[in-house]
Amino acid sequence: MPGVDDLAALVARLEVVADRLEGGASGAAEDAAASVAAFDDILTNNYKQFSDLCKKIGGDVATVGAMVDQAFKAQREFLSTSSKSKQPAGPALQQLLKPTSDKISEIQAYREKSRRSDFFNHLSALSESIPALGWVAVAPAPSPYVKEMNDAGQFYTNRVLKDWKEKDRTHVDWVKAWVSTLTELQAYVKKFYTTGLTWNPKGAEASVKSGGAPPPPPPGPAPPPPPPAGALDLTPDPSKAARGDLLAALNKGADVTRGLKKVSDDQKTHKNPNLRAGAVVKAVEKTPTPAKTYGKAVEVNKPPKLEQDGKRWNVEYFKNKPDIEINDLEVNQSVYVFKCEGSTVKVNGKCNNIIIDSCKKVAVVFGSVVSSCEFINCQSVQMQVLGKVPTISVEKTDGCQMFLNAESVGAEIISAKSSEMNVMVPVGDDFVEQPIPEQFKTVIAGGKLKTSATESV
Repeated sequence: MPGVDDLAALVARLEVVADRLEGGASGAAEDAAASVAAFDDILTNNYKQFSDLCKKIGGDVATVGAMVDQAFKAQREFLSTSSKSKQPAGPALQQLLKPTSDKISEIQAYREKSRRSDFFNHLSALSESIPALGWVAVAPAPSPYVKEMNDAGQFYTNRVLKDWKEKDRTHVDWVKAWVSTLTELQAYVKKFYTTGLTWNPKGAEASVKSGGAPPPPPPGPAPPPPPPAGALDLTPDPSKAARGDLLAALNKGADVTRGLKKVSDDQKTHKNPNLRAGAVVKAVEKTPTPAKTYGKAVEVNKPPKLEQDGKRWNVEYFKNKPDIEINDLEVNQSVYVFKCEGSTVKVNGKCNNIIIDSCKKVAVVFGSVVSSCEFINCQSVQMQVLGKVPTISVEKTDGCQMFLNAESVGAEIISAKSSEMNVMVPVGDDFVEQPIPEQFKTVIAGGKLKTSATESV
């Protein structure tokens, strides 16, 4: 029968399509399983050695090492979820990333409160480079971000090597294990997530694992209904109330007059003739006591602002803004960046000078300046020049990374009351990091002072 033959052919075609779909799904699952297995290899190789050395060193290193263990474990759970699930919406994605980001913040906070620790350089090395686990939120090229974070901790790992290479080789092995872990992580990201984190389009909906606070208990039974009107007589008996007050006053004994107010002479009619004219004693008006205030007023977060004021561009109060850009600059104009945090400012063109004031974790990239680029009262800032800069000034700043190009290697760098300053000098196609001295030695020779940089710690 023709109808039966057509139906059989249609069924056969559907089976072929189903086989293809199942094959594609299994292939995606195999790729996802391979990426998670490769991450497990990182945890069992260099990272396991690093974790064991943290416990061996002990103290604050062991404490922060346990936090790093939990951060890598949280990342492993996240990668496993992404390999099995579809990409969630923004709020759900933030909830999935929260365990990892919380551990990164905990590690950085522990370093800040442990500045007197004997292992402060160890804590700083981890605090500066642990944000490498944030590569999952970077696109389209997360692998260079991991390398950048690895380089960010290099200043402190070099200090650990300098302080401990003659005392205890365990600390040297600790540095090598941590740097190797991040290098291996960079290669892993480049291999499996070249253009960013991937999800499984054929997977289930991503969901946050339970483990927070338990749900509230069910409400109890409803209260009993009120008695009908007139069932209870709640009106007090005046005679019983007055009798009770009298007995309570008599039971006080000698204390019965303790609650009476002291009357001064100016309130007595027989001693103050002015009160005899009226029948009422005027109450004394008390001046209200102003409320006490302690400390200074709390600073209010101001709205971000990017505007041109005459010959100056003002960039103020931006937070976590990585794409601030200034165009159409003139040579006689200047750029002033004030109280920004976690942001990147790109200045296109040539201007007179650039000032970064009271900023934290801010990077500035610019073409050329006529006079100087200045950092004042900043923390963890970076600078990269694409053209030419004659002078760089660093004052009251902790953590300043300066990337120069071949055209600006002759720049003058002036520093005062600052620390953790490094200059990236171009050598061929690569950069060589050179630290700026922080300690100096002064001697008296011929009645004059002679000061030179010293490398002693």
